Amino acid sequence: MPTLLVEILTEELPPKALPRLGRAFGEALRADLEQDDLLEATSEMRWFATPRRLAVQITQVREVAPDKAIELAGPSVKVGLDPNGNPTPALEGFARKNTVAIAALEQRDTPKGRAFVYRTLAKGSALETTLDIKVAAALAKLPIPKVMRWGTGDAEFVRPVHGLVMLHGSRVVHGSVLGLDSGNTTLGHRFLSTGPIVLKRADDYENVLRTEGFVVASFDARKAEISAALGRAATGKAELVSDAALIDEVTALVEAPSVYQGTFSTDFLNVPQECLVLSMKQHQKYFPLVDSATGRLLPRFLLVSNLKTDDPSNIVRGNERVLRARLSDAKFFYDQDRKVRLEERVPQLAHVVYHNRLGTQLQRVERIQTLAGKYSRGLKTDALLAERAAWLAKADLLTGMVGEFPELQGTMGRYYALHDGEPELVAEAIESHYRPRFAGDALPNSPVASAVALADKLESLAGLFGIGQQPTGDKDPYALRRQALGVIRILSERDLPLPLTALIDDAFGVFSDVAGVKPAQSDLIAFLFERMRGYFAEAGYHASVVDAVLTLKPDRVDLIRKQLEAVKMFNTLPEAPSLAAANKRIGNILKKAERVLSTFSPDLLVEAPEKTLAAAFATAKTAADRHFAAHDYAAMLQALAALKGPVDAFFDGVMVMTEDVRLRDNRIALLAQLQQTMNRIADISRLAV
Repeated sequence: MPTLLVEILTEELPPKALPRLGRAFGEALRADLEQDDLLEATSEMRWFATPRRLAVQITQVREVAPDKAIELAGPSVKVGLDPNGNPTPALEGFARKNTVAIAALEQRDTPKGRAFVYRTLAKGSALETTLDIKVAAALAKLPIPKVMRWGTGDAEFVRPVHGLVMLHGSRVVHGSVLGLDSGNTTLGHRFLSTGPIVLKRADDYENVLRTEGFVVASFDARKAEISAALGRAATGKAELVSDAALIDEVTALVEAPSVYQGTFSTDFLNVPQECLVLSMKQHQKYFPLVDSATGRLLPRFLLVSNLKTDDPSNIVRGNERVLRARLSDAKFFYDQDRKVRLEERVPQLAHVVYHNRLGTQLQRVERIQTLAGKYSRGLKTDALLAERAAWLAKADLLTGMVGEFPELQGTMGRYYALHDGEPELVAEAIESHYRPRFAGDALPNSPVASAVALADKLESLAGLFGIGQQPTGDKDPYALRRQALGVIRILSERDLPLPLTALIDDAFGVFSDVAGVKPAQSDLIAFLFERMRGYFAEAGYHASVVDAVLTLKPDRVDLIRKQLEAVKMFNTLPEAPSLAAANKRIGNILKKAERVLSTFSPDLLVEAPEKTLAAAFATAKTAADRHFAAHDYAAMLQALAALKGPVDAFFDGVMVMTEDVRLRDNRIALLAQLQQTMNRIADISRLAV
């Protein structure tokens, strides 16, 4: 069975979407062919994508699918025949619908009784008559947000389409897609290739395009060639500033990649490195080079061209000229921005709306400053520095550099703060108060920076929750899930001893004079704990362990990891299953109890097992309290594990719900104290199977 090739020739496709389009096209077409039984079990699919084409190559494709036996169930014999044995309208309708004579219908026993059945053989679909329909359907399923029309026809696609190849082995499969008739002619590289290229066999596609058309059709192969060439070009002490997304993007921009090296004036190295790197990568799709020993930017860059030539001097000079203009703009912004101190820009934030219901950026800065002062005092760090950093944190939003490169907010604030003579801790806090910006991002380093970062995130969370802008479903326009995860990571990974409820109460407190903001502490706490479940699960803790700890809503996020480790250890003890089950049993008893006394009386302990349990509990509680106070939760649970025997004996030998009210209340009070002590760091009953 021959290989099938389908290729769509287009105008330049959107580069960031190209690999997604190519893969989706291949998978959709393969699934459709597979559904119609036109593929073998060993058929393999490869997708190709270049700036001007999407293609799919599938091996072992049938010309005609095998015929299929079809069995259609009709009415039961009781319904299909009247008392005289004549066909009823129901049976006649079934026969007419399937264009078959009633005499040709069979009778067979079914789970619902004897019924009429129509058996036939459905002819397998032919590739010749269905391929164009399948190709059109696969293209229609592609994740394209906006489509275009071209010419005078009604065809629509992400870009105008100018060629269609449908080749099965060496035979053209005739059909029409997007107003184009199929053939076996394609085009090579826009400049390096001359004239149409005739494809004689579907298997030859990739090789013919490379040798005759100077096109590397495979996206993955092209990407690998670019990565290897970039690595070879970064010679000596130079190290490539790698960027996977940028490599994907340039792969989608070229069909015949070649890597060349350019240079720029060392005068530009006085501009912050981040500005130069971003300008090169974002605007020009260049790859900066840094000194492998110092990490400092070198006045060199690598570019990926769509032309292979023995003399690339014109290409390099042209790109150097364009880059010089870009870097000159960056230098201009940097020089101009430094003429105005950050503190002079802060009042101008009064003219920038943060949210139409939450006020201006200046009002937000004032709230963040208040919170940063409170949080820093809780951390026993310099509140004045935290408040200063919070006051200046948003000022760089009004600079030319951040206006040109919004990604540099915070980063430029640090440079400008140092230029203004602000303390290093203030500058650092300005830069890092946005962190973590994404999963795995670095956290603020100092307590001052952590206080400002927490203030920034909790002000945002409290304000938006207060006006009912919580995330719903997949929608999170204000990135509140990311902000919440940032709060959790900072508190947990920086071991900050700040009670969560106090942080949230303070955050809502700064909105007390903002009309329309309602206190929503419980909603925000629930939201944070939901994020914690995912965070700690990703850290490797079992769901039951996470549930046991987080169900108690611990106020100290910095201690949760210790609690999880302790419960994880406890779960490995042989006593754990029995104690977890007993804990669950105690919980059920307490739910049914009419009242639970705060303490139990030793004088009312009459049965030997309850006396033994009370004595063992007193001993274990003393040790557990000591370990709990020292935050040694593993040792605390280890001490309580000694209660397994007395607890088992108690439930085996003592009737808790006795008719004697005084004895019953006393036993319930003993169990309540036992449960309270065992469940101080986790609800142990959640571990019960």
